[in-house]
Amino acid sequence: MDTTDLNGEDLLARSFEANRPRLLRVAYTMTGSLVEAEDCVQEAWLRLRGLDDPASIRELGAWLTTTVSRLALDTLTSARARREKYVGTWLPEPLVGTGSDDPADRVTLDESVSMALLVVLERLSPAERTAFVLHDVFGVPFPEIAEVVGRSPAAVRQLASRGRRHVEGGRPRSPATQAEQRELVEAFTAACRDGDLPGLIALLDPDVVLRGDGGGKARTLQHIEREAARVAPMILLAYARAVGPGPLDSLPTEVNGAPGLVARDANGELSVVAFTVDAGRITAIDMVRNPDKLAMVPDLL
Repeated sequence: MDTTDLNGEDLLARSFEANRPRLLRVAYTMTGSLVEAEDCVQEAWLRLRGLDDPASIRELGAWLTTTVSRLALDTLTSARARREKYVGTWLPEPLVGTGSDDPADRVTLDESVSMALLVVLERLSPAERTAFVLHDVFGVPFPEIAEVVGRSPAAVRQLASRGRRHVEGGRPRSPATQAEQRELVEAFTAACRDGDLPGLIALLDPDVVLRGDGGGKARTLQHIEREAARVAPMILLAYARAVGPGPLDSLPTEVNGAPGLVARDANGELSVVAFTVDAGRITAIDMVRNPDKLAMVPDLL
């Protein structure tokens, strides 16, 4: 939106709010944290308000995207050092859909925030992640990305290319439709409820990956586990522990734009489970139990 006609803070605020959903997607995809993404977007708003003449900005959307991207890159760079000291496996903060019109919830409607993509993006350097996300996901031209990362457009093109190779190697080759994934999640839940080990193994890819993020504050896996024959018994054991003396309180819901689960165990502890599906089988299960990452999950149970 052009800002040449902006003549008041109310109009400026409306223009900013029109860009807010995209800005949240950009910052969240770059950082993997909705809390940090919202901090970046809020800081961009403060910087916009602090300008002597906001109306001098020719294209507000591009200015905000560049500003938020720089803030997100700084956040990601500093977060990498903290994650090296993180207890257990670090997973992105999950986005649990509610069907509301809140901008934070609308982030989940963009396929760019899938858990599968965000996990792969963690393997990239901050500069590679920024170049790939801005160019391949959000269509930002290389010269504008060069301003964000402080490199030449040619160097940014190479960063995006390296990021693309990593991402393509980690993405599902035959991703499921929403209906197919929903059926698999329902079958997964039924197999866990019935203690059906053969049935559960049949739903899993032979090389399935199981990850759990408790952040040292909730009980979960300490290491990444692999292979269906090993993962399936662990899932059934974890389910039995979570149930305790009564039924597990769980609900199918959207997690990062795809069918997943939210559950509360016998101790009242919350879990959000995301599934990655490829060629009709579950290839990855990501369970977030760190309460710090679940503070913004809607109270669905």
